[in-house]
Amino acid sequence: MPGRVEGKVAFITGAARGQGRSHAVRLAEEGADIIAIDVCKQIDTVPIPMSTPEDLDETVRQVEKLGRRIIATQVDVRDYDGLKAAVDDGVERLGRLDIVVANAGLAASGNEIHKMEKELWQDSIDVNLTGVWHTAKASVPHLIEGGRGGSVVLTSSVGGLKAHPNVGNYVSAKHGVVGLMRTMAVELAQYSIRVNSVHPTQVNTPMLLNDMTYRMFRPDLENPTADDMAPISQMMNALPVPWVEPVDISNAVLFLSSDEGRYITGVTLPIDAGSMLK
Repeated sequence: MPGRVEGKVAFITGAARGQGRSHAVRLAEEGADIIAIDVCKQIDTVPIPMSTPEDLDETVRQVEKLGRRIIATQVDVRDYDGLKAAVDDGVERLGRLDIVVANAGLAASGNEIHKMEKELWQDSIDVNLTGVWHTAKASVPHLIEGGRGGSVVLTSSVGGLKAHPNVGNYVSAKHGVVGLMRTMAVELAQYSIRVNSVHPTQVNTPMLLNDMTYRMFRPDLENPTADDMAPISQMMNALPVPWVEPVDISNAVLFLSSDEGRYITGVTLPIDAGSMLK
């Protein structure tokens, strides 16, 4: 039985680990070839370890193990020219583009808005919002030129639909992604290109499970662990889980990118274990 995205090509940002790697592998499992990018270096204002070249190599290994092709490049989504070059090269080598997943993002970290350092604000906006626009600007012309329609999925967050304190930079960027998605959905409908956003709750990735987040959730403890954080995290969800798995988000991306979602556009889809009910 053919895969649900058999013969298609997907461009995925932030593909070295976490949700991005999961999206690449899940789409490859269903027949897609992959164009993958990730920054693979540390950004000064990010207090947790970021992806490495070895992480991106592992994504390549997992996709190729499935018998699919993958073109992987180290590039920062803030670098539009570099991003466009990576997309153009991938499309030239793989022959087409059908799916775009703008997944790259920085972790939620910050302070109260009036106390936040301007560099922390700017990096979050530049990666989590402007980087998504760069991704769309570089890739959408290929979807239009292909003449086959297509799917664009933008990664937002439950923080793109409601407020959280002390991460106003992240919340503002993720709300901005919703506005970008809705505008693109209207503009690109004439080309049969669908645009949607996904809104995860906490996800079991290095962006969540790290010392910074443990301390954010459990400031009452000197050396909190994931187990210490889990009960507090679970309180944020209606379902009795502290976080969801990356594949849960990938399955939503797959659905929106497949023919099963062929008439779905302009939708904010929570994969949130009921977090939006809280």
